[in-house]
Amino acid sequence: MATPTKKDEKYIEATGRRKTATARVRLTPAARMTVTVNNKDANDYFPTEPLRVTAMESFLKVSPATPFMVTAVVKGGGIAGQAVALRHAISRALIIHDVTMRGALKKEGFLKRDPRAKERKKPGLVKARKRKQWSKR
Repeated sequence: MATPTKKDEKYIEATGRRKTATARVRLTPAARMTVTVNNKDANDYFPTEPLRVTAMESFLKVSPATPFMVTAVVKGGGIAGQAVALRHAISRALIIHDVTMRGALKKEGFLKRDPRAKERKKPGLVKARKRKQWSKR
C-alpha cells in the first residue's frame, strides 16, 4: 500500500509498479492540471494517445475537485508498463488525498498491482517453455 504522507505537507507521494517499471508520483494542489514525467511533459513522454489515456485514466474516472500538478519519476520496463505504473501510483495518491475515491478506483482495478511478469528461462529450453523442434531421425 502507498505510504500516506501527513496532511500538513504540501504534496502527496505514492509509488506504483507494473512488470519491472516503477513510478514515483507527487501530487501537489495547483491552479491548473499539469503532468510532468521525468522532467518532460506527459504528452511528449508518452508518444501515442492510448498510452496517454492509460496514464491519466485515474483522473478521468474520479475527476477530483482540486486540480493537481503531477510530478513523476518513472524507471525500468517498457513505455506501456511505465504508463500502467504511473496510473497505479496516481490512483494510490488520490485515495490518500480523498478516501471516498477508493470505491471507484478499486472497481476499475487501478489499485491492484498487476502481478504478471516474464517467466524465467529454464535450463535446456530456448525460452521459458519453448523447446527445440523434435526430430524423429
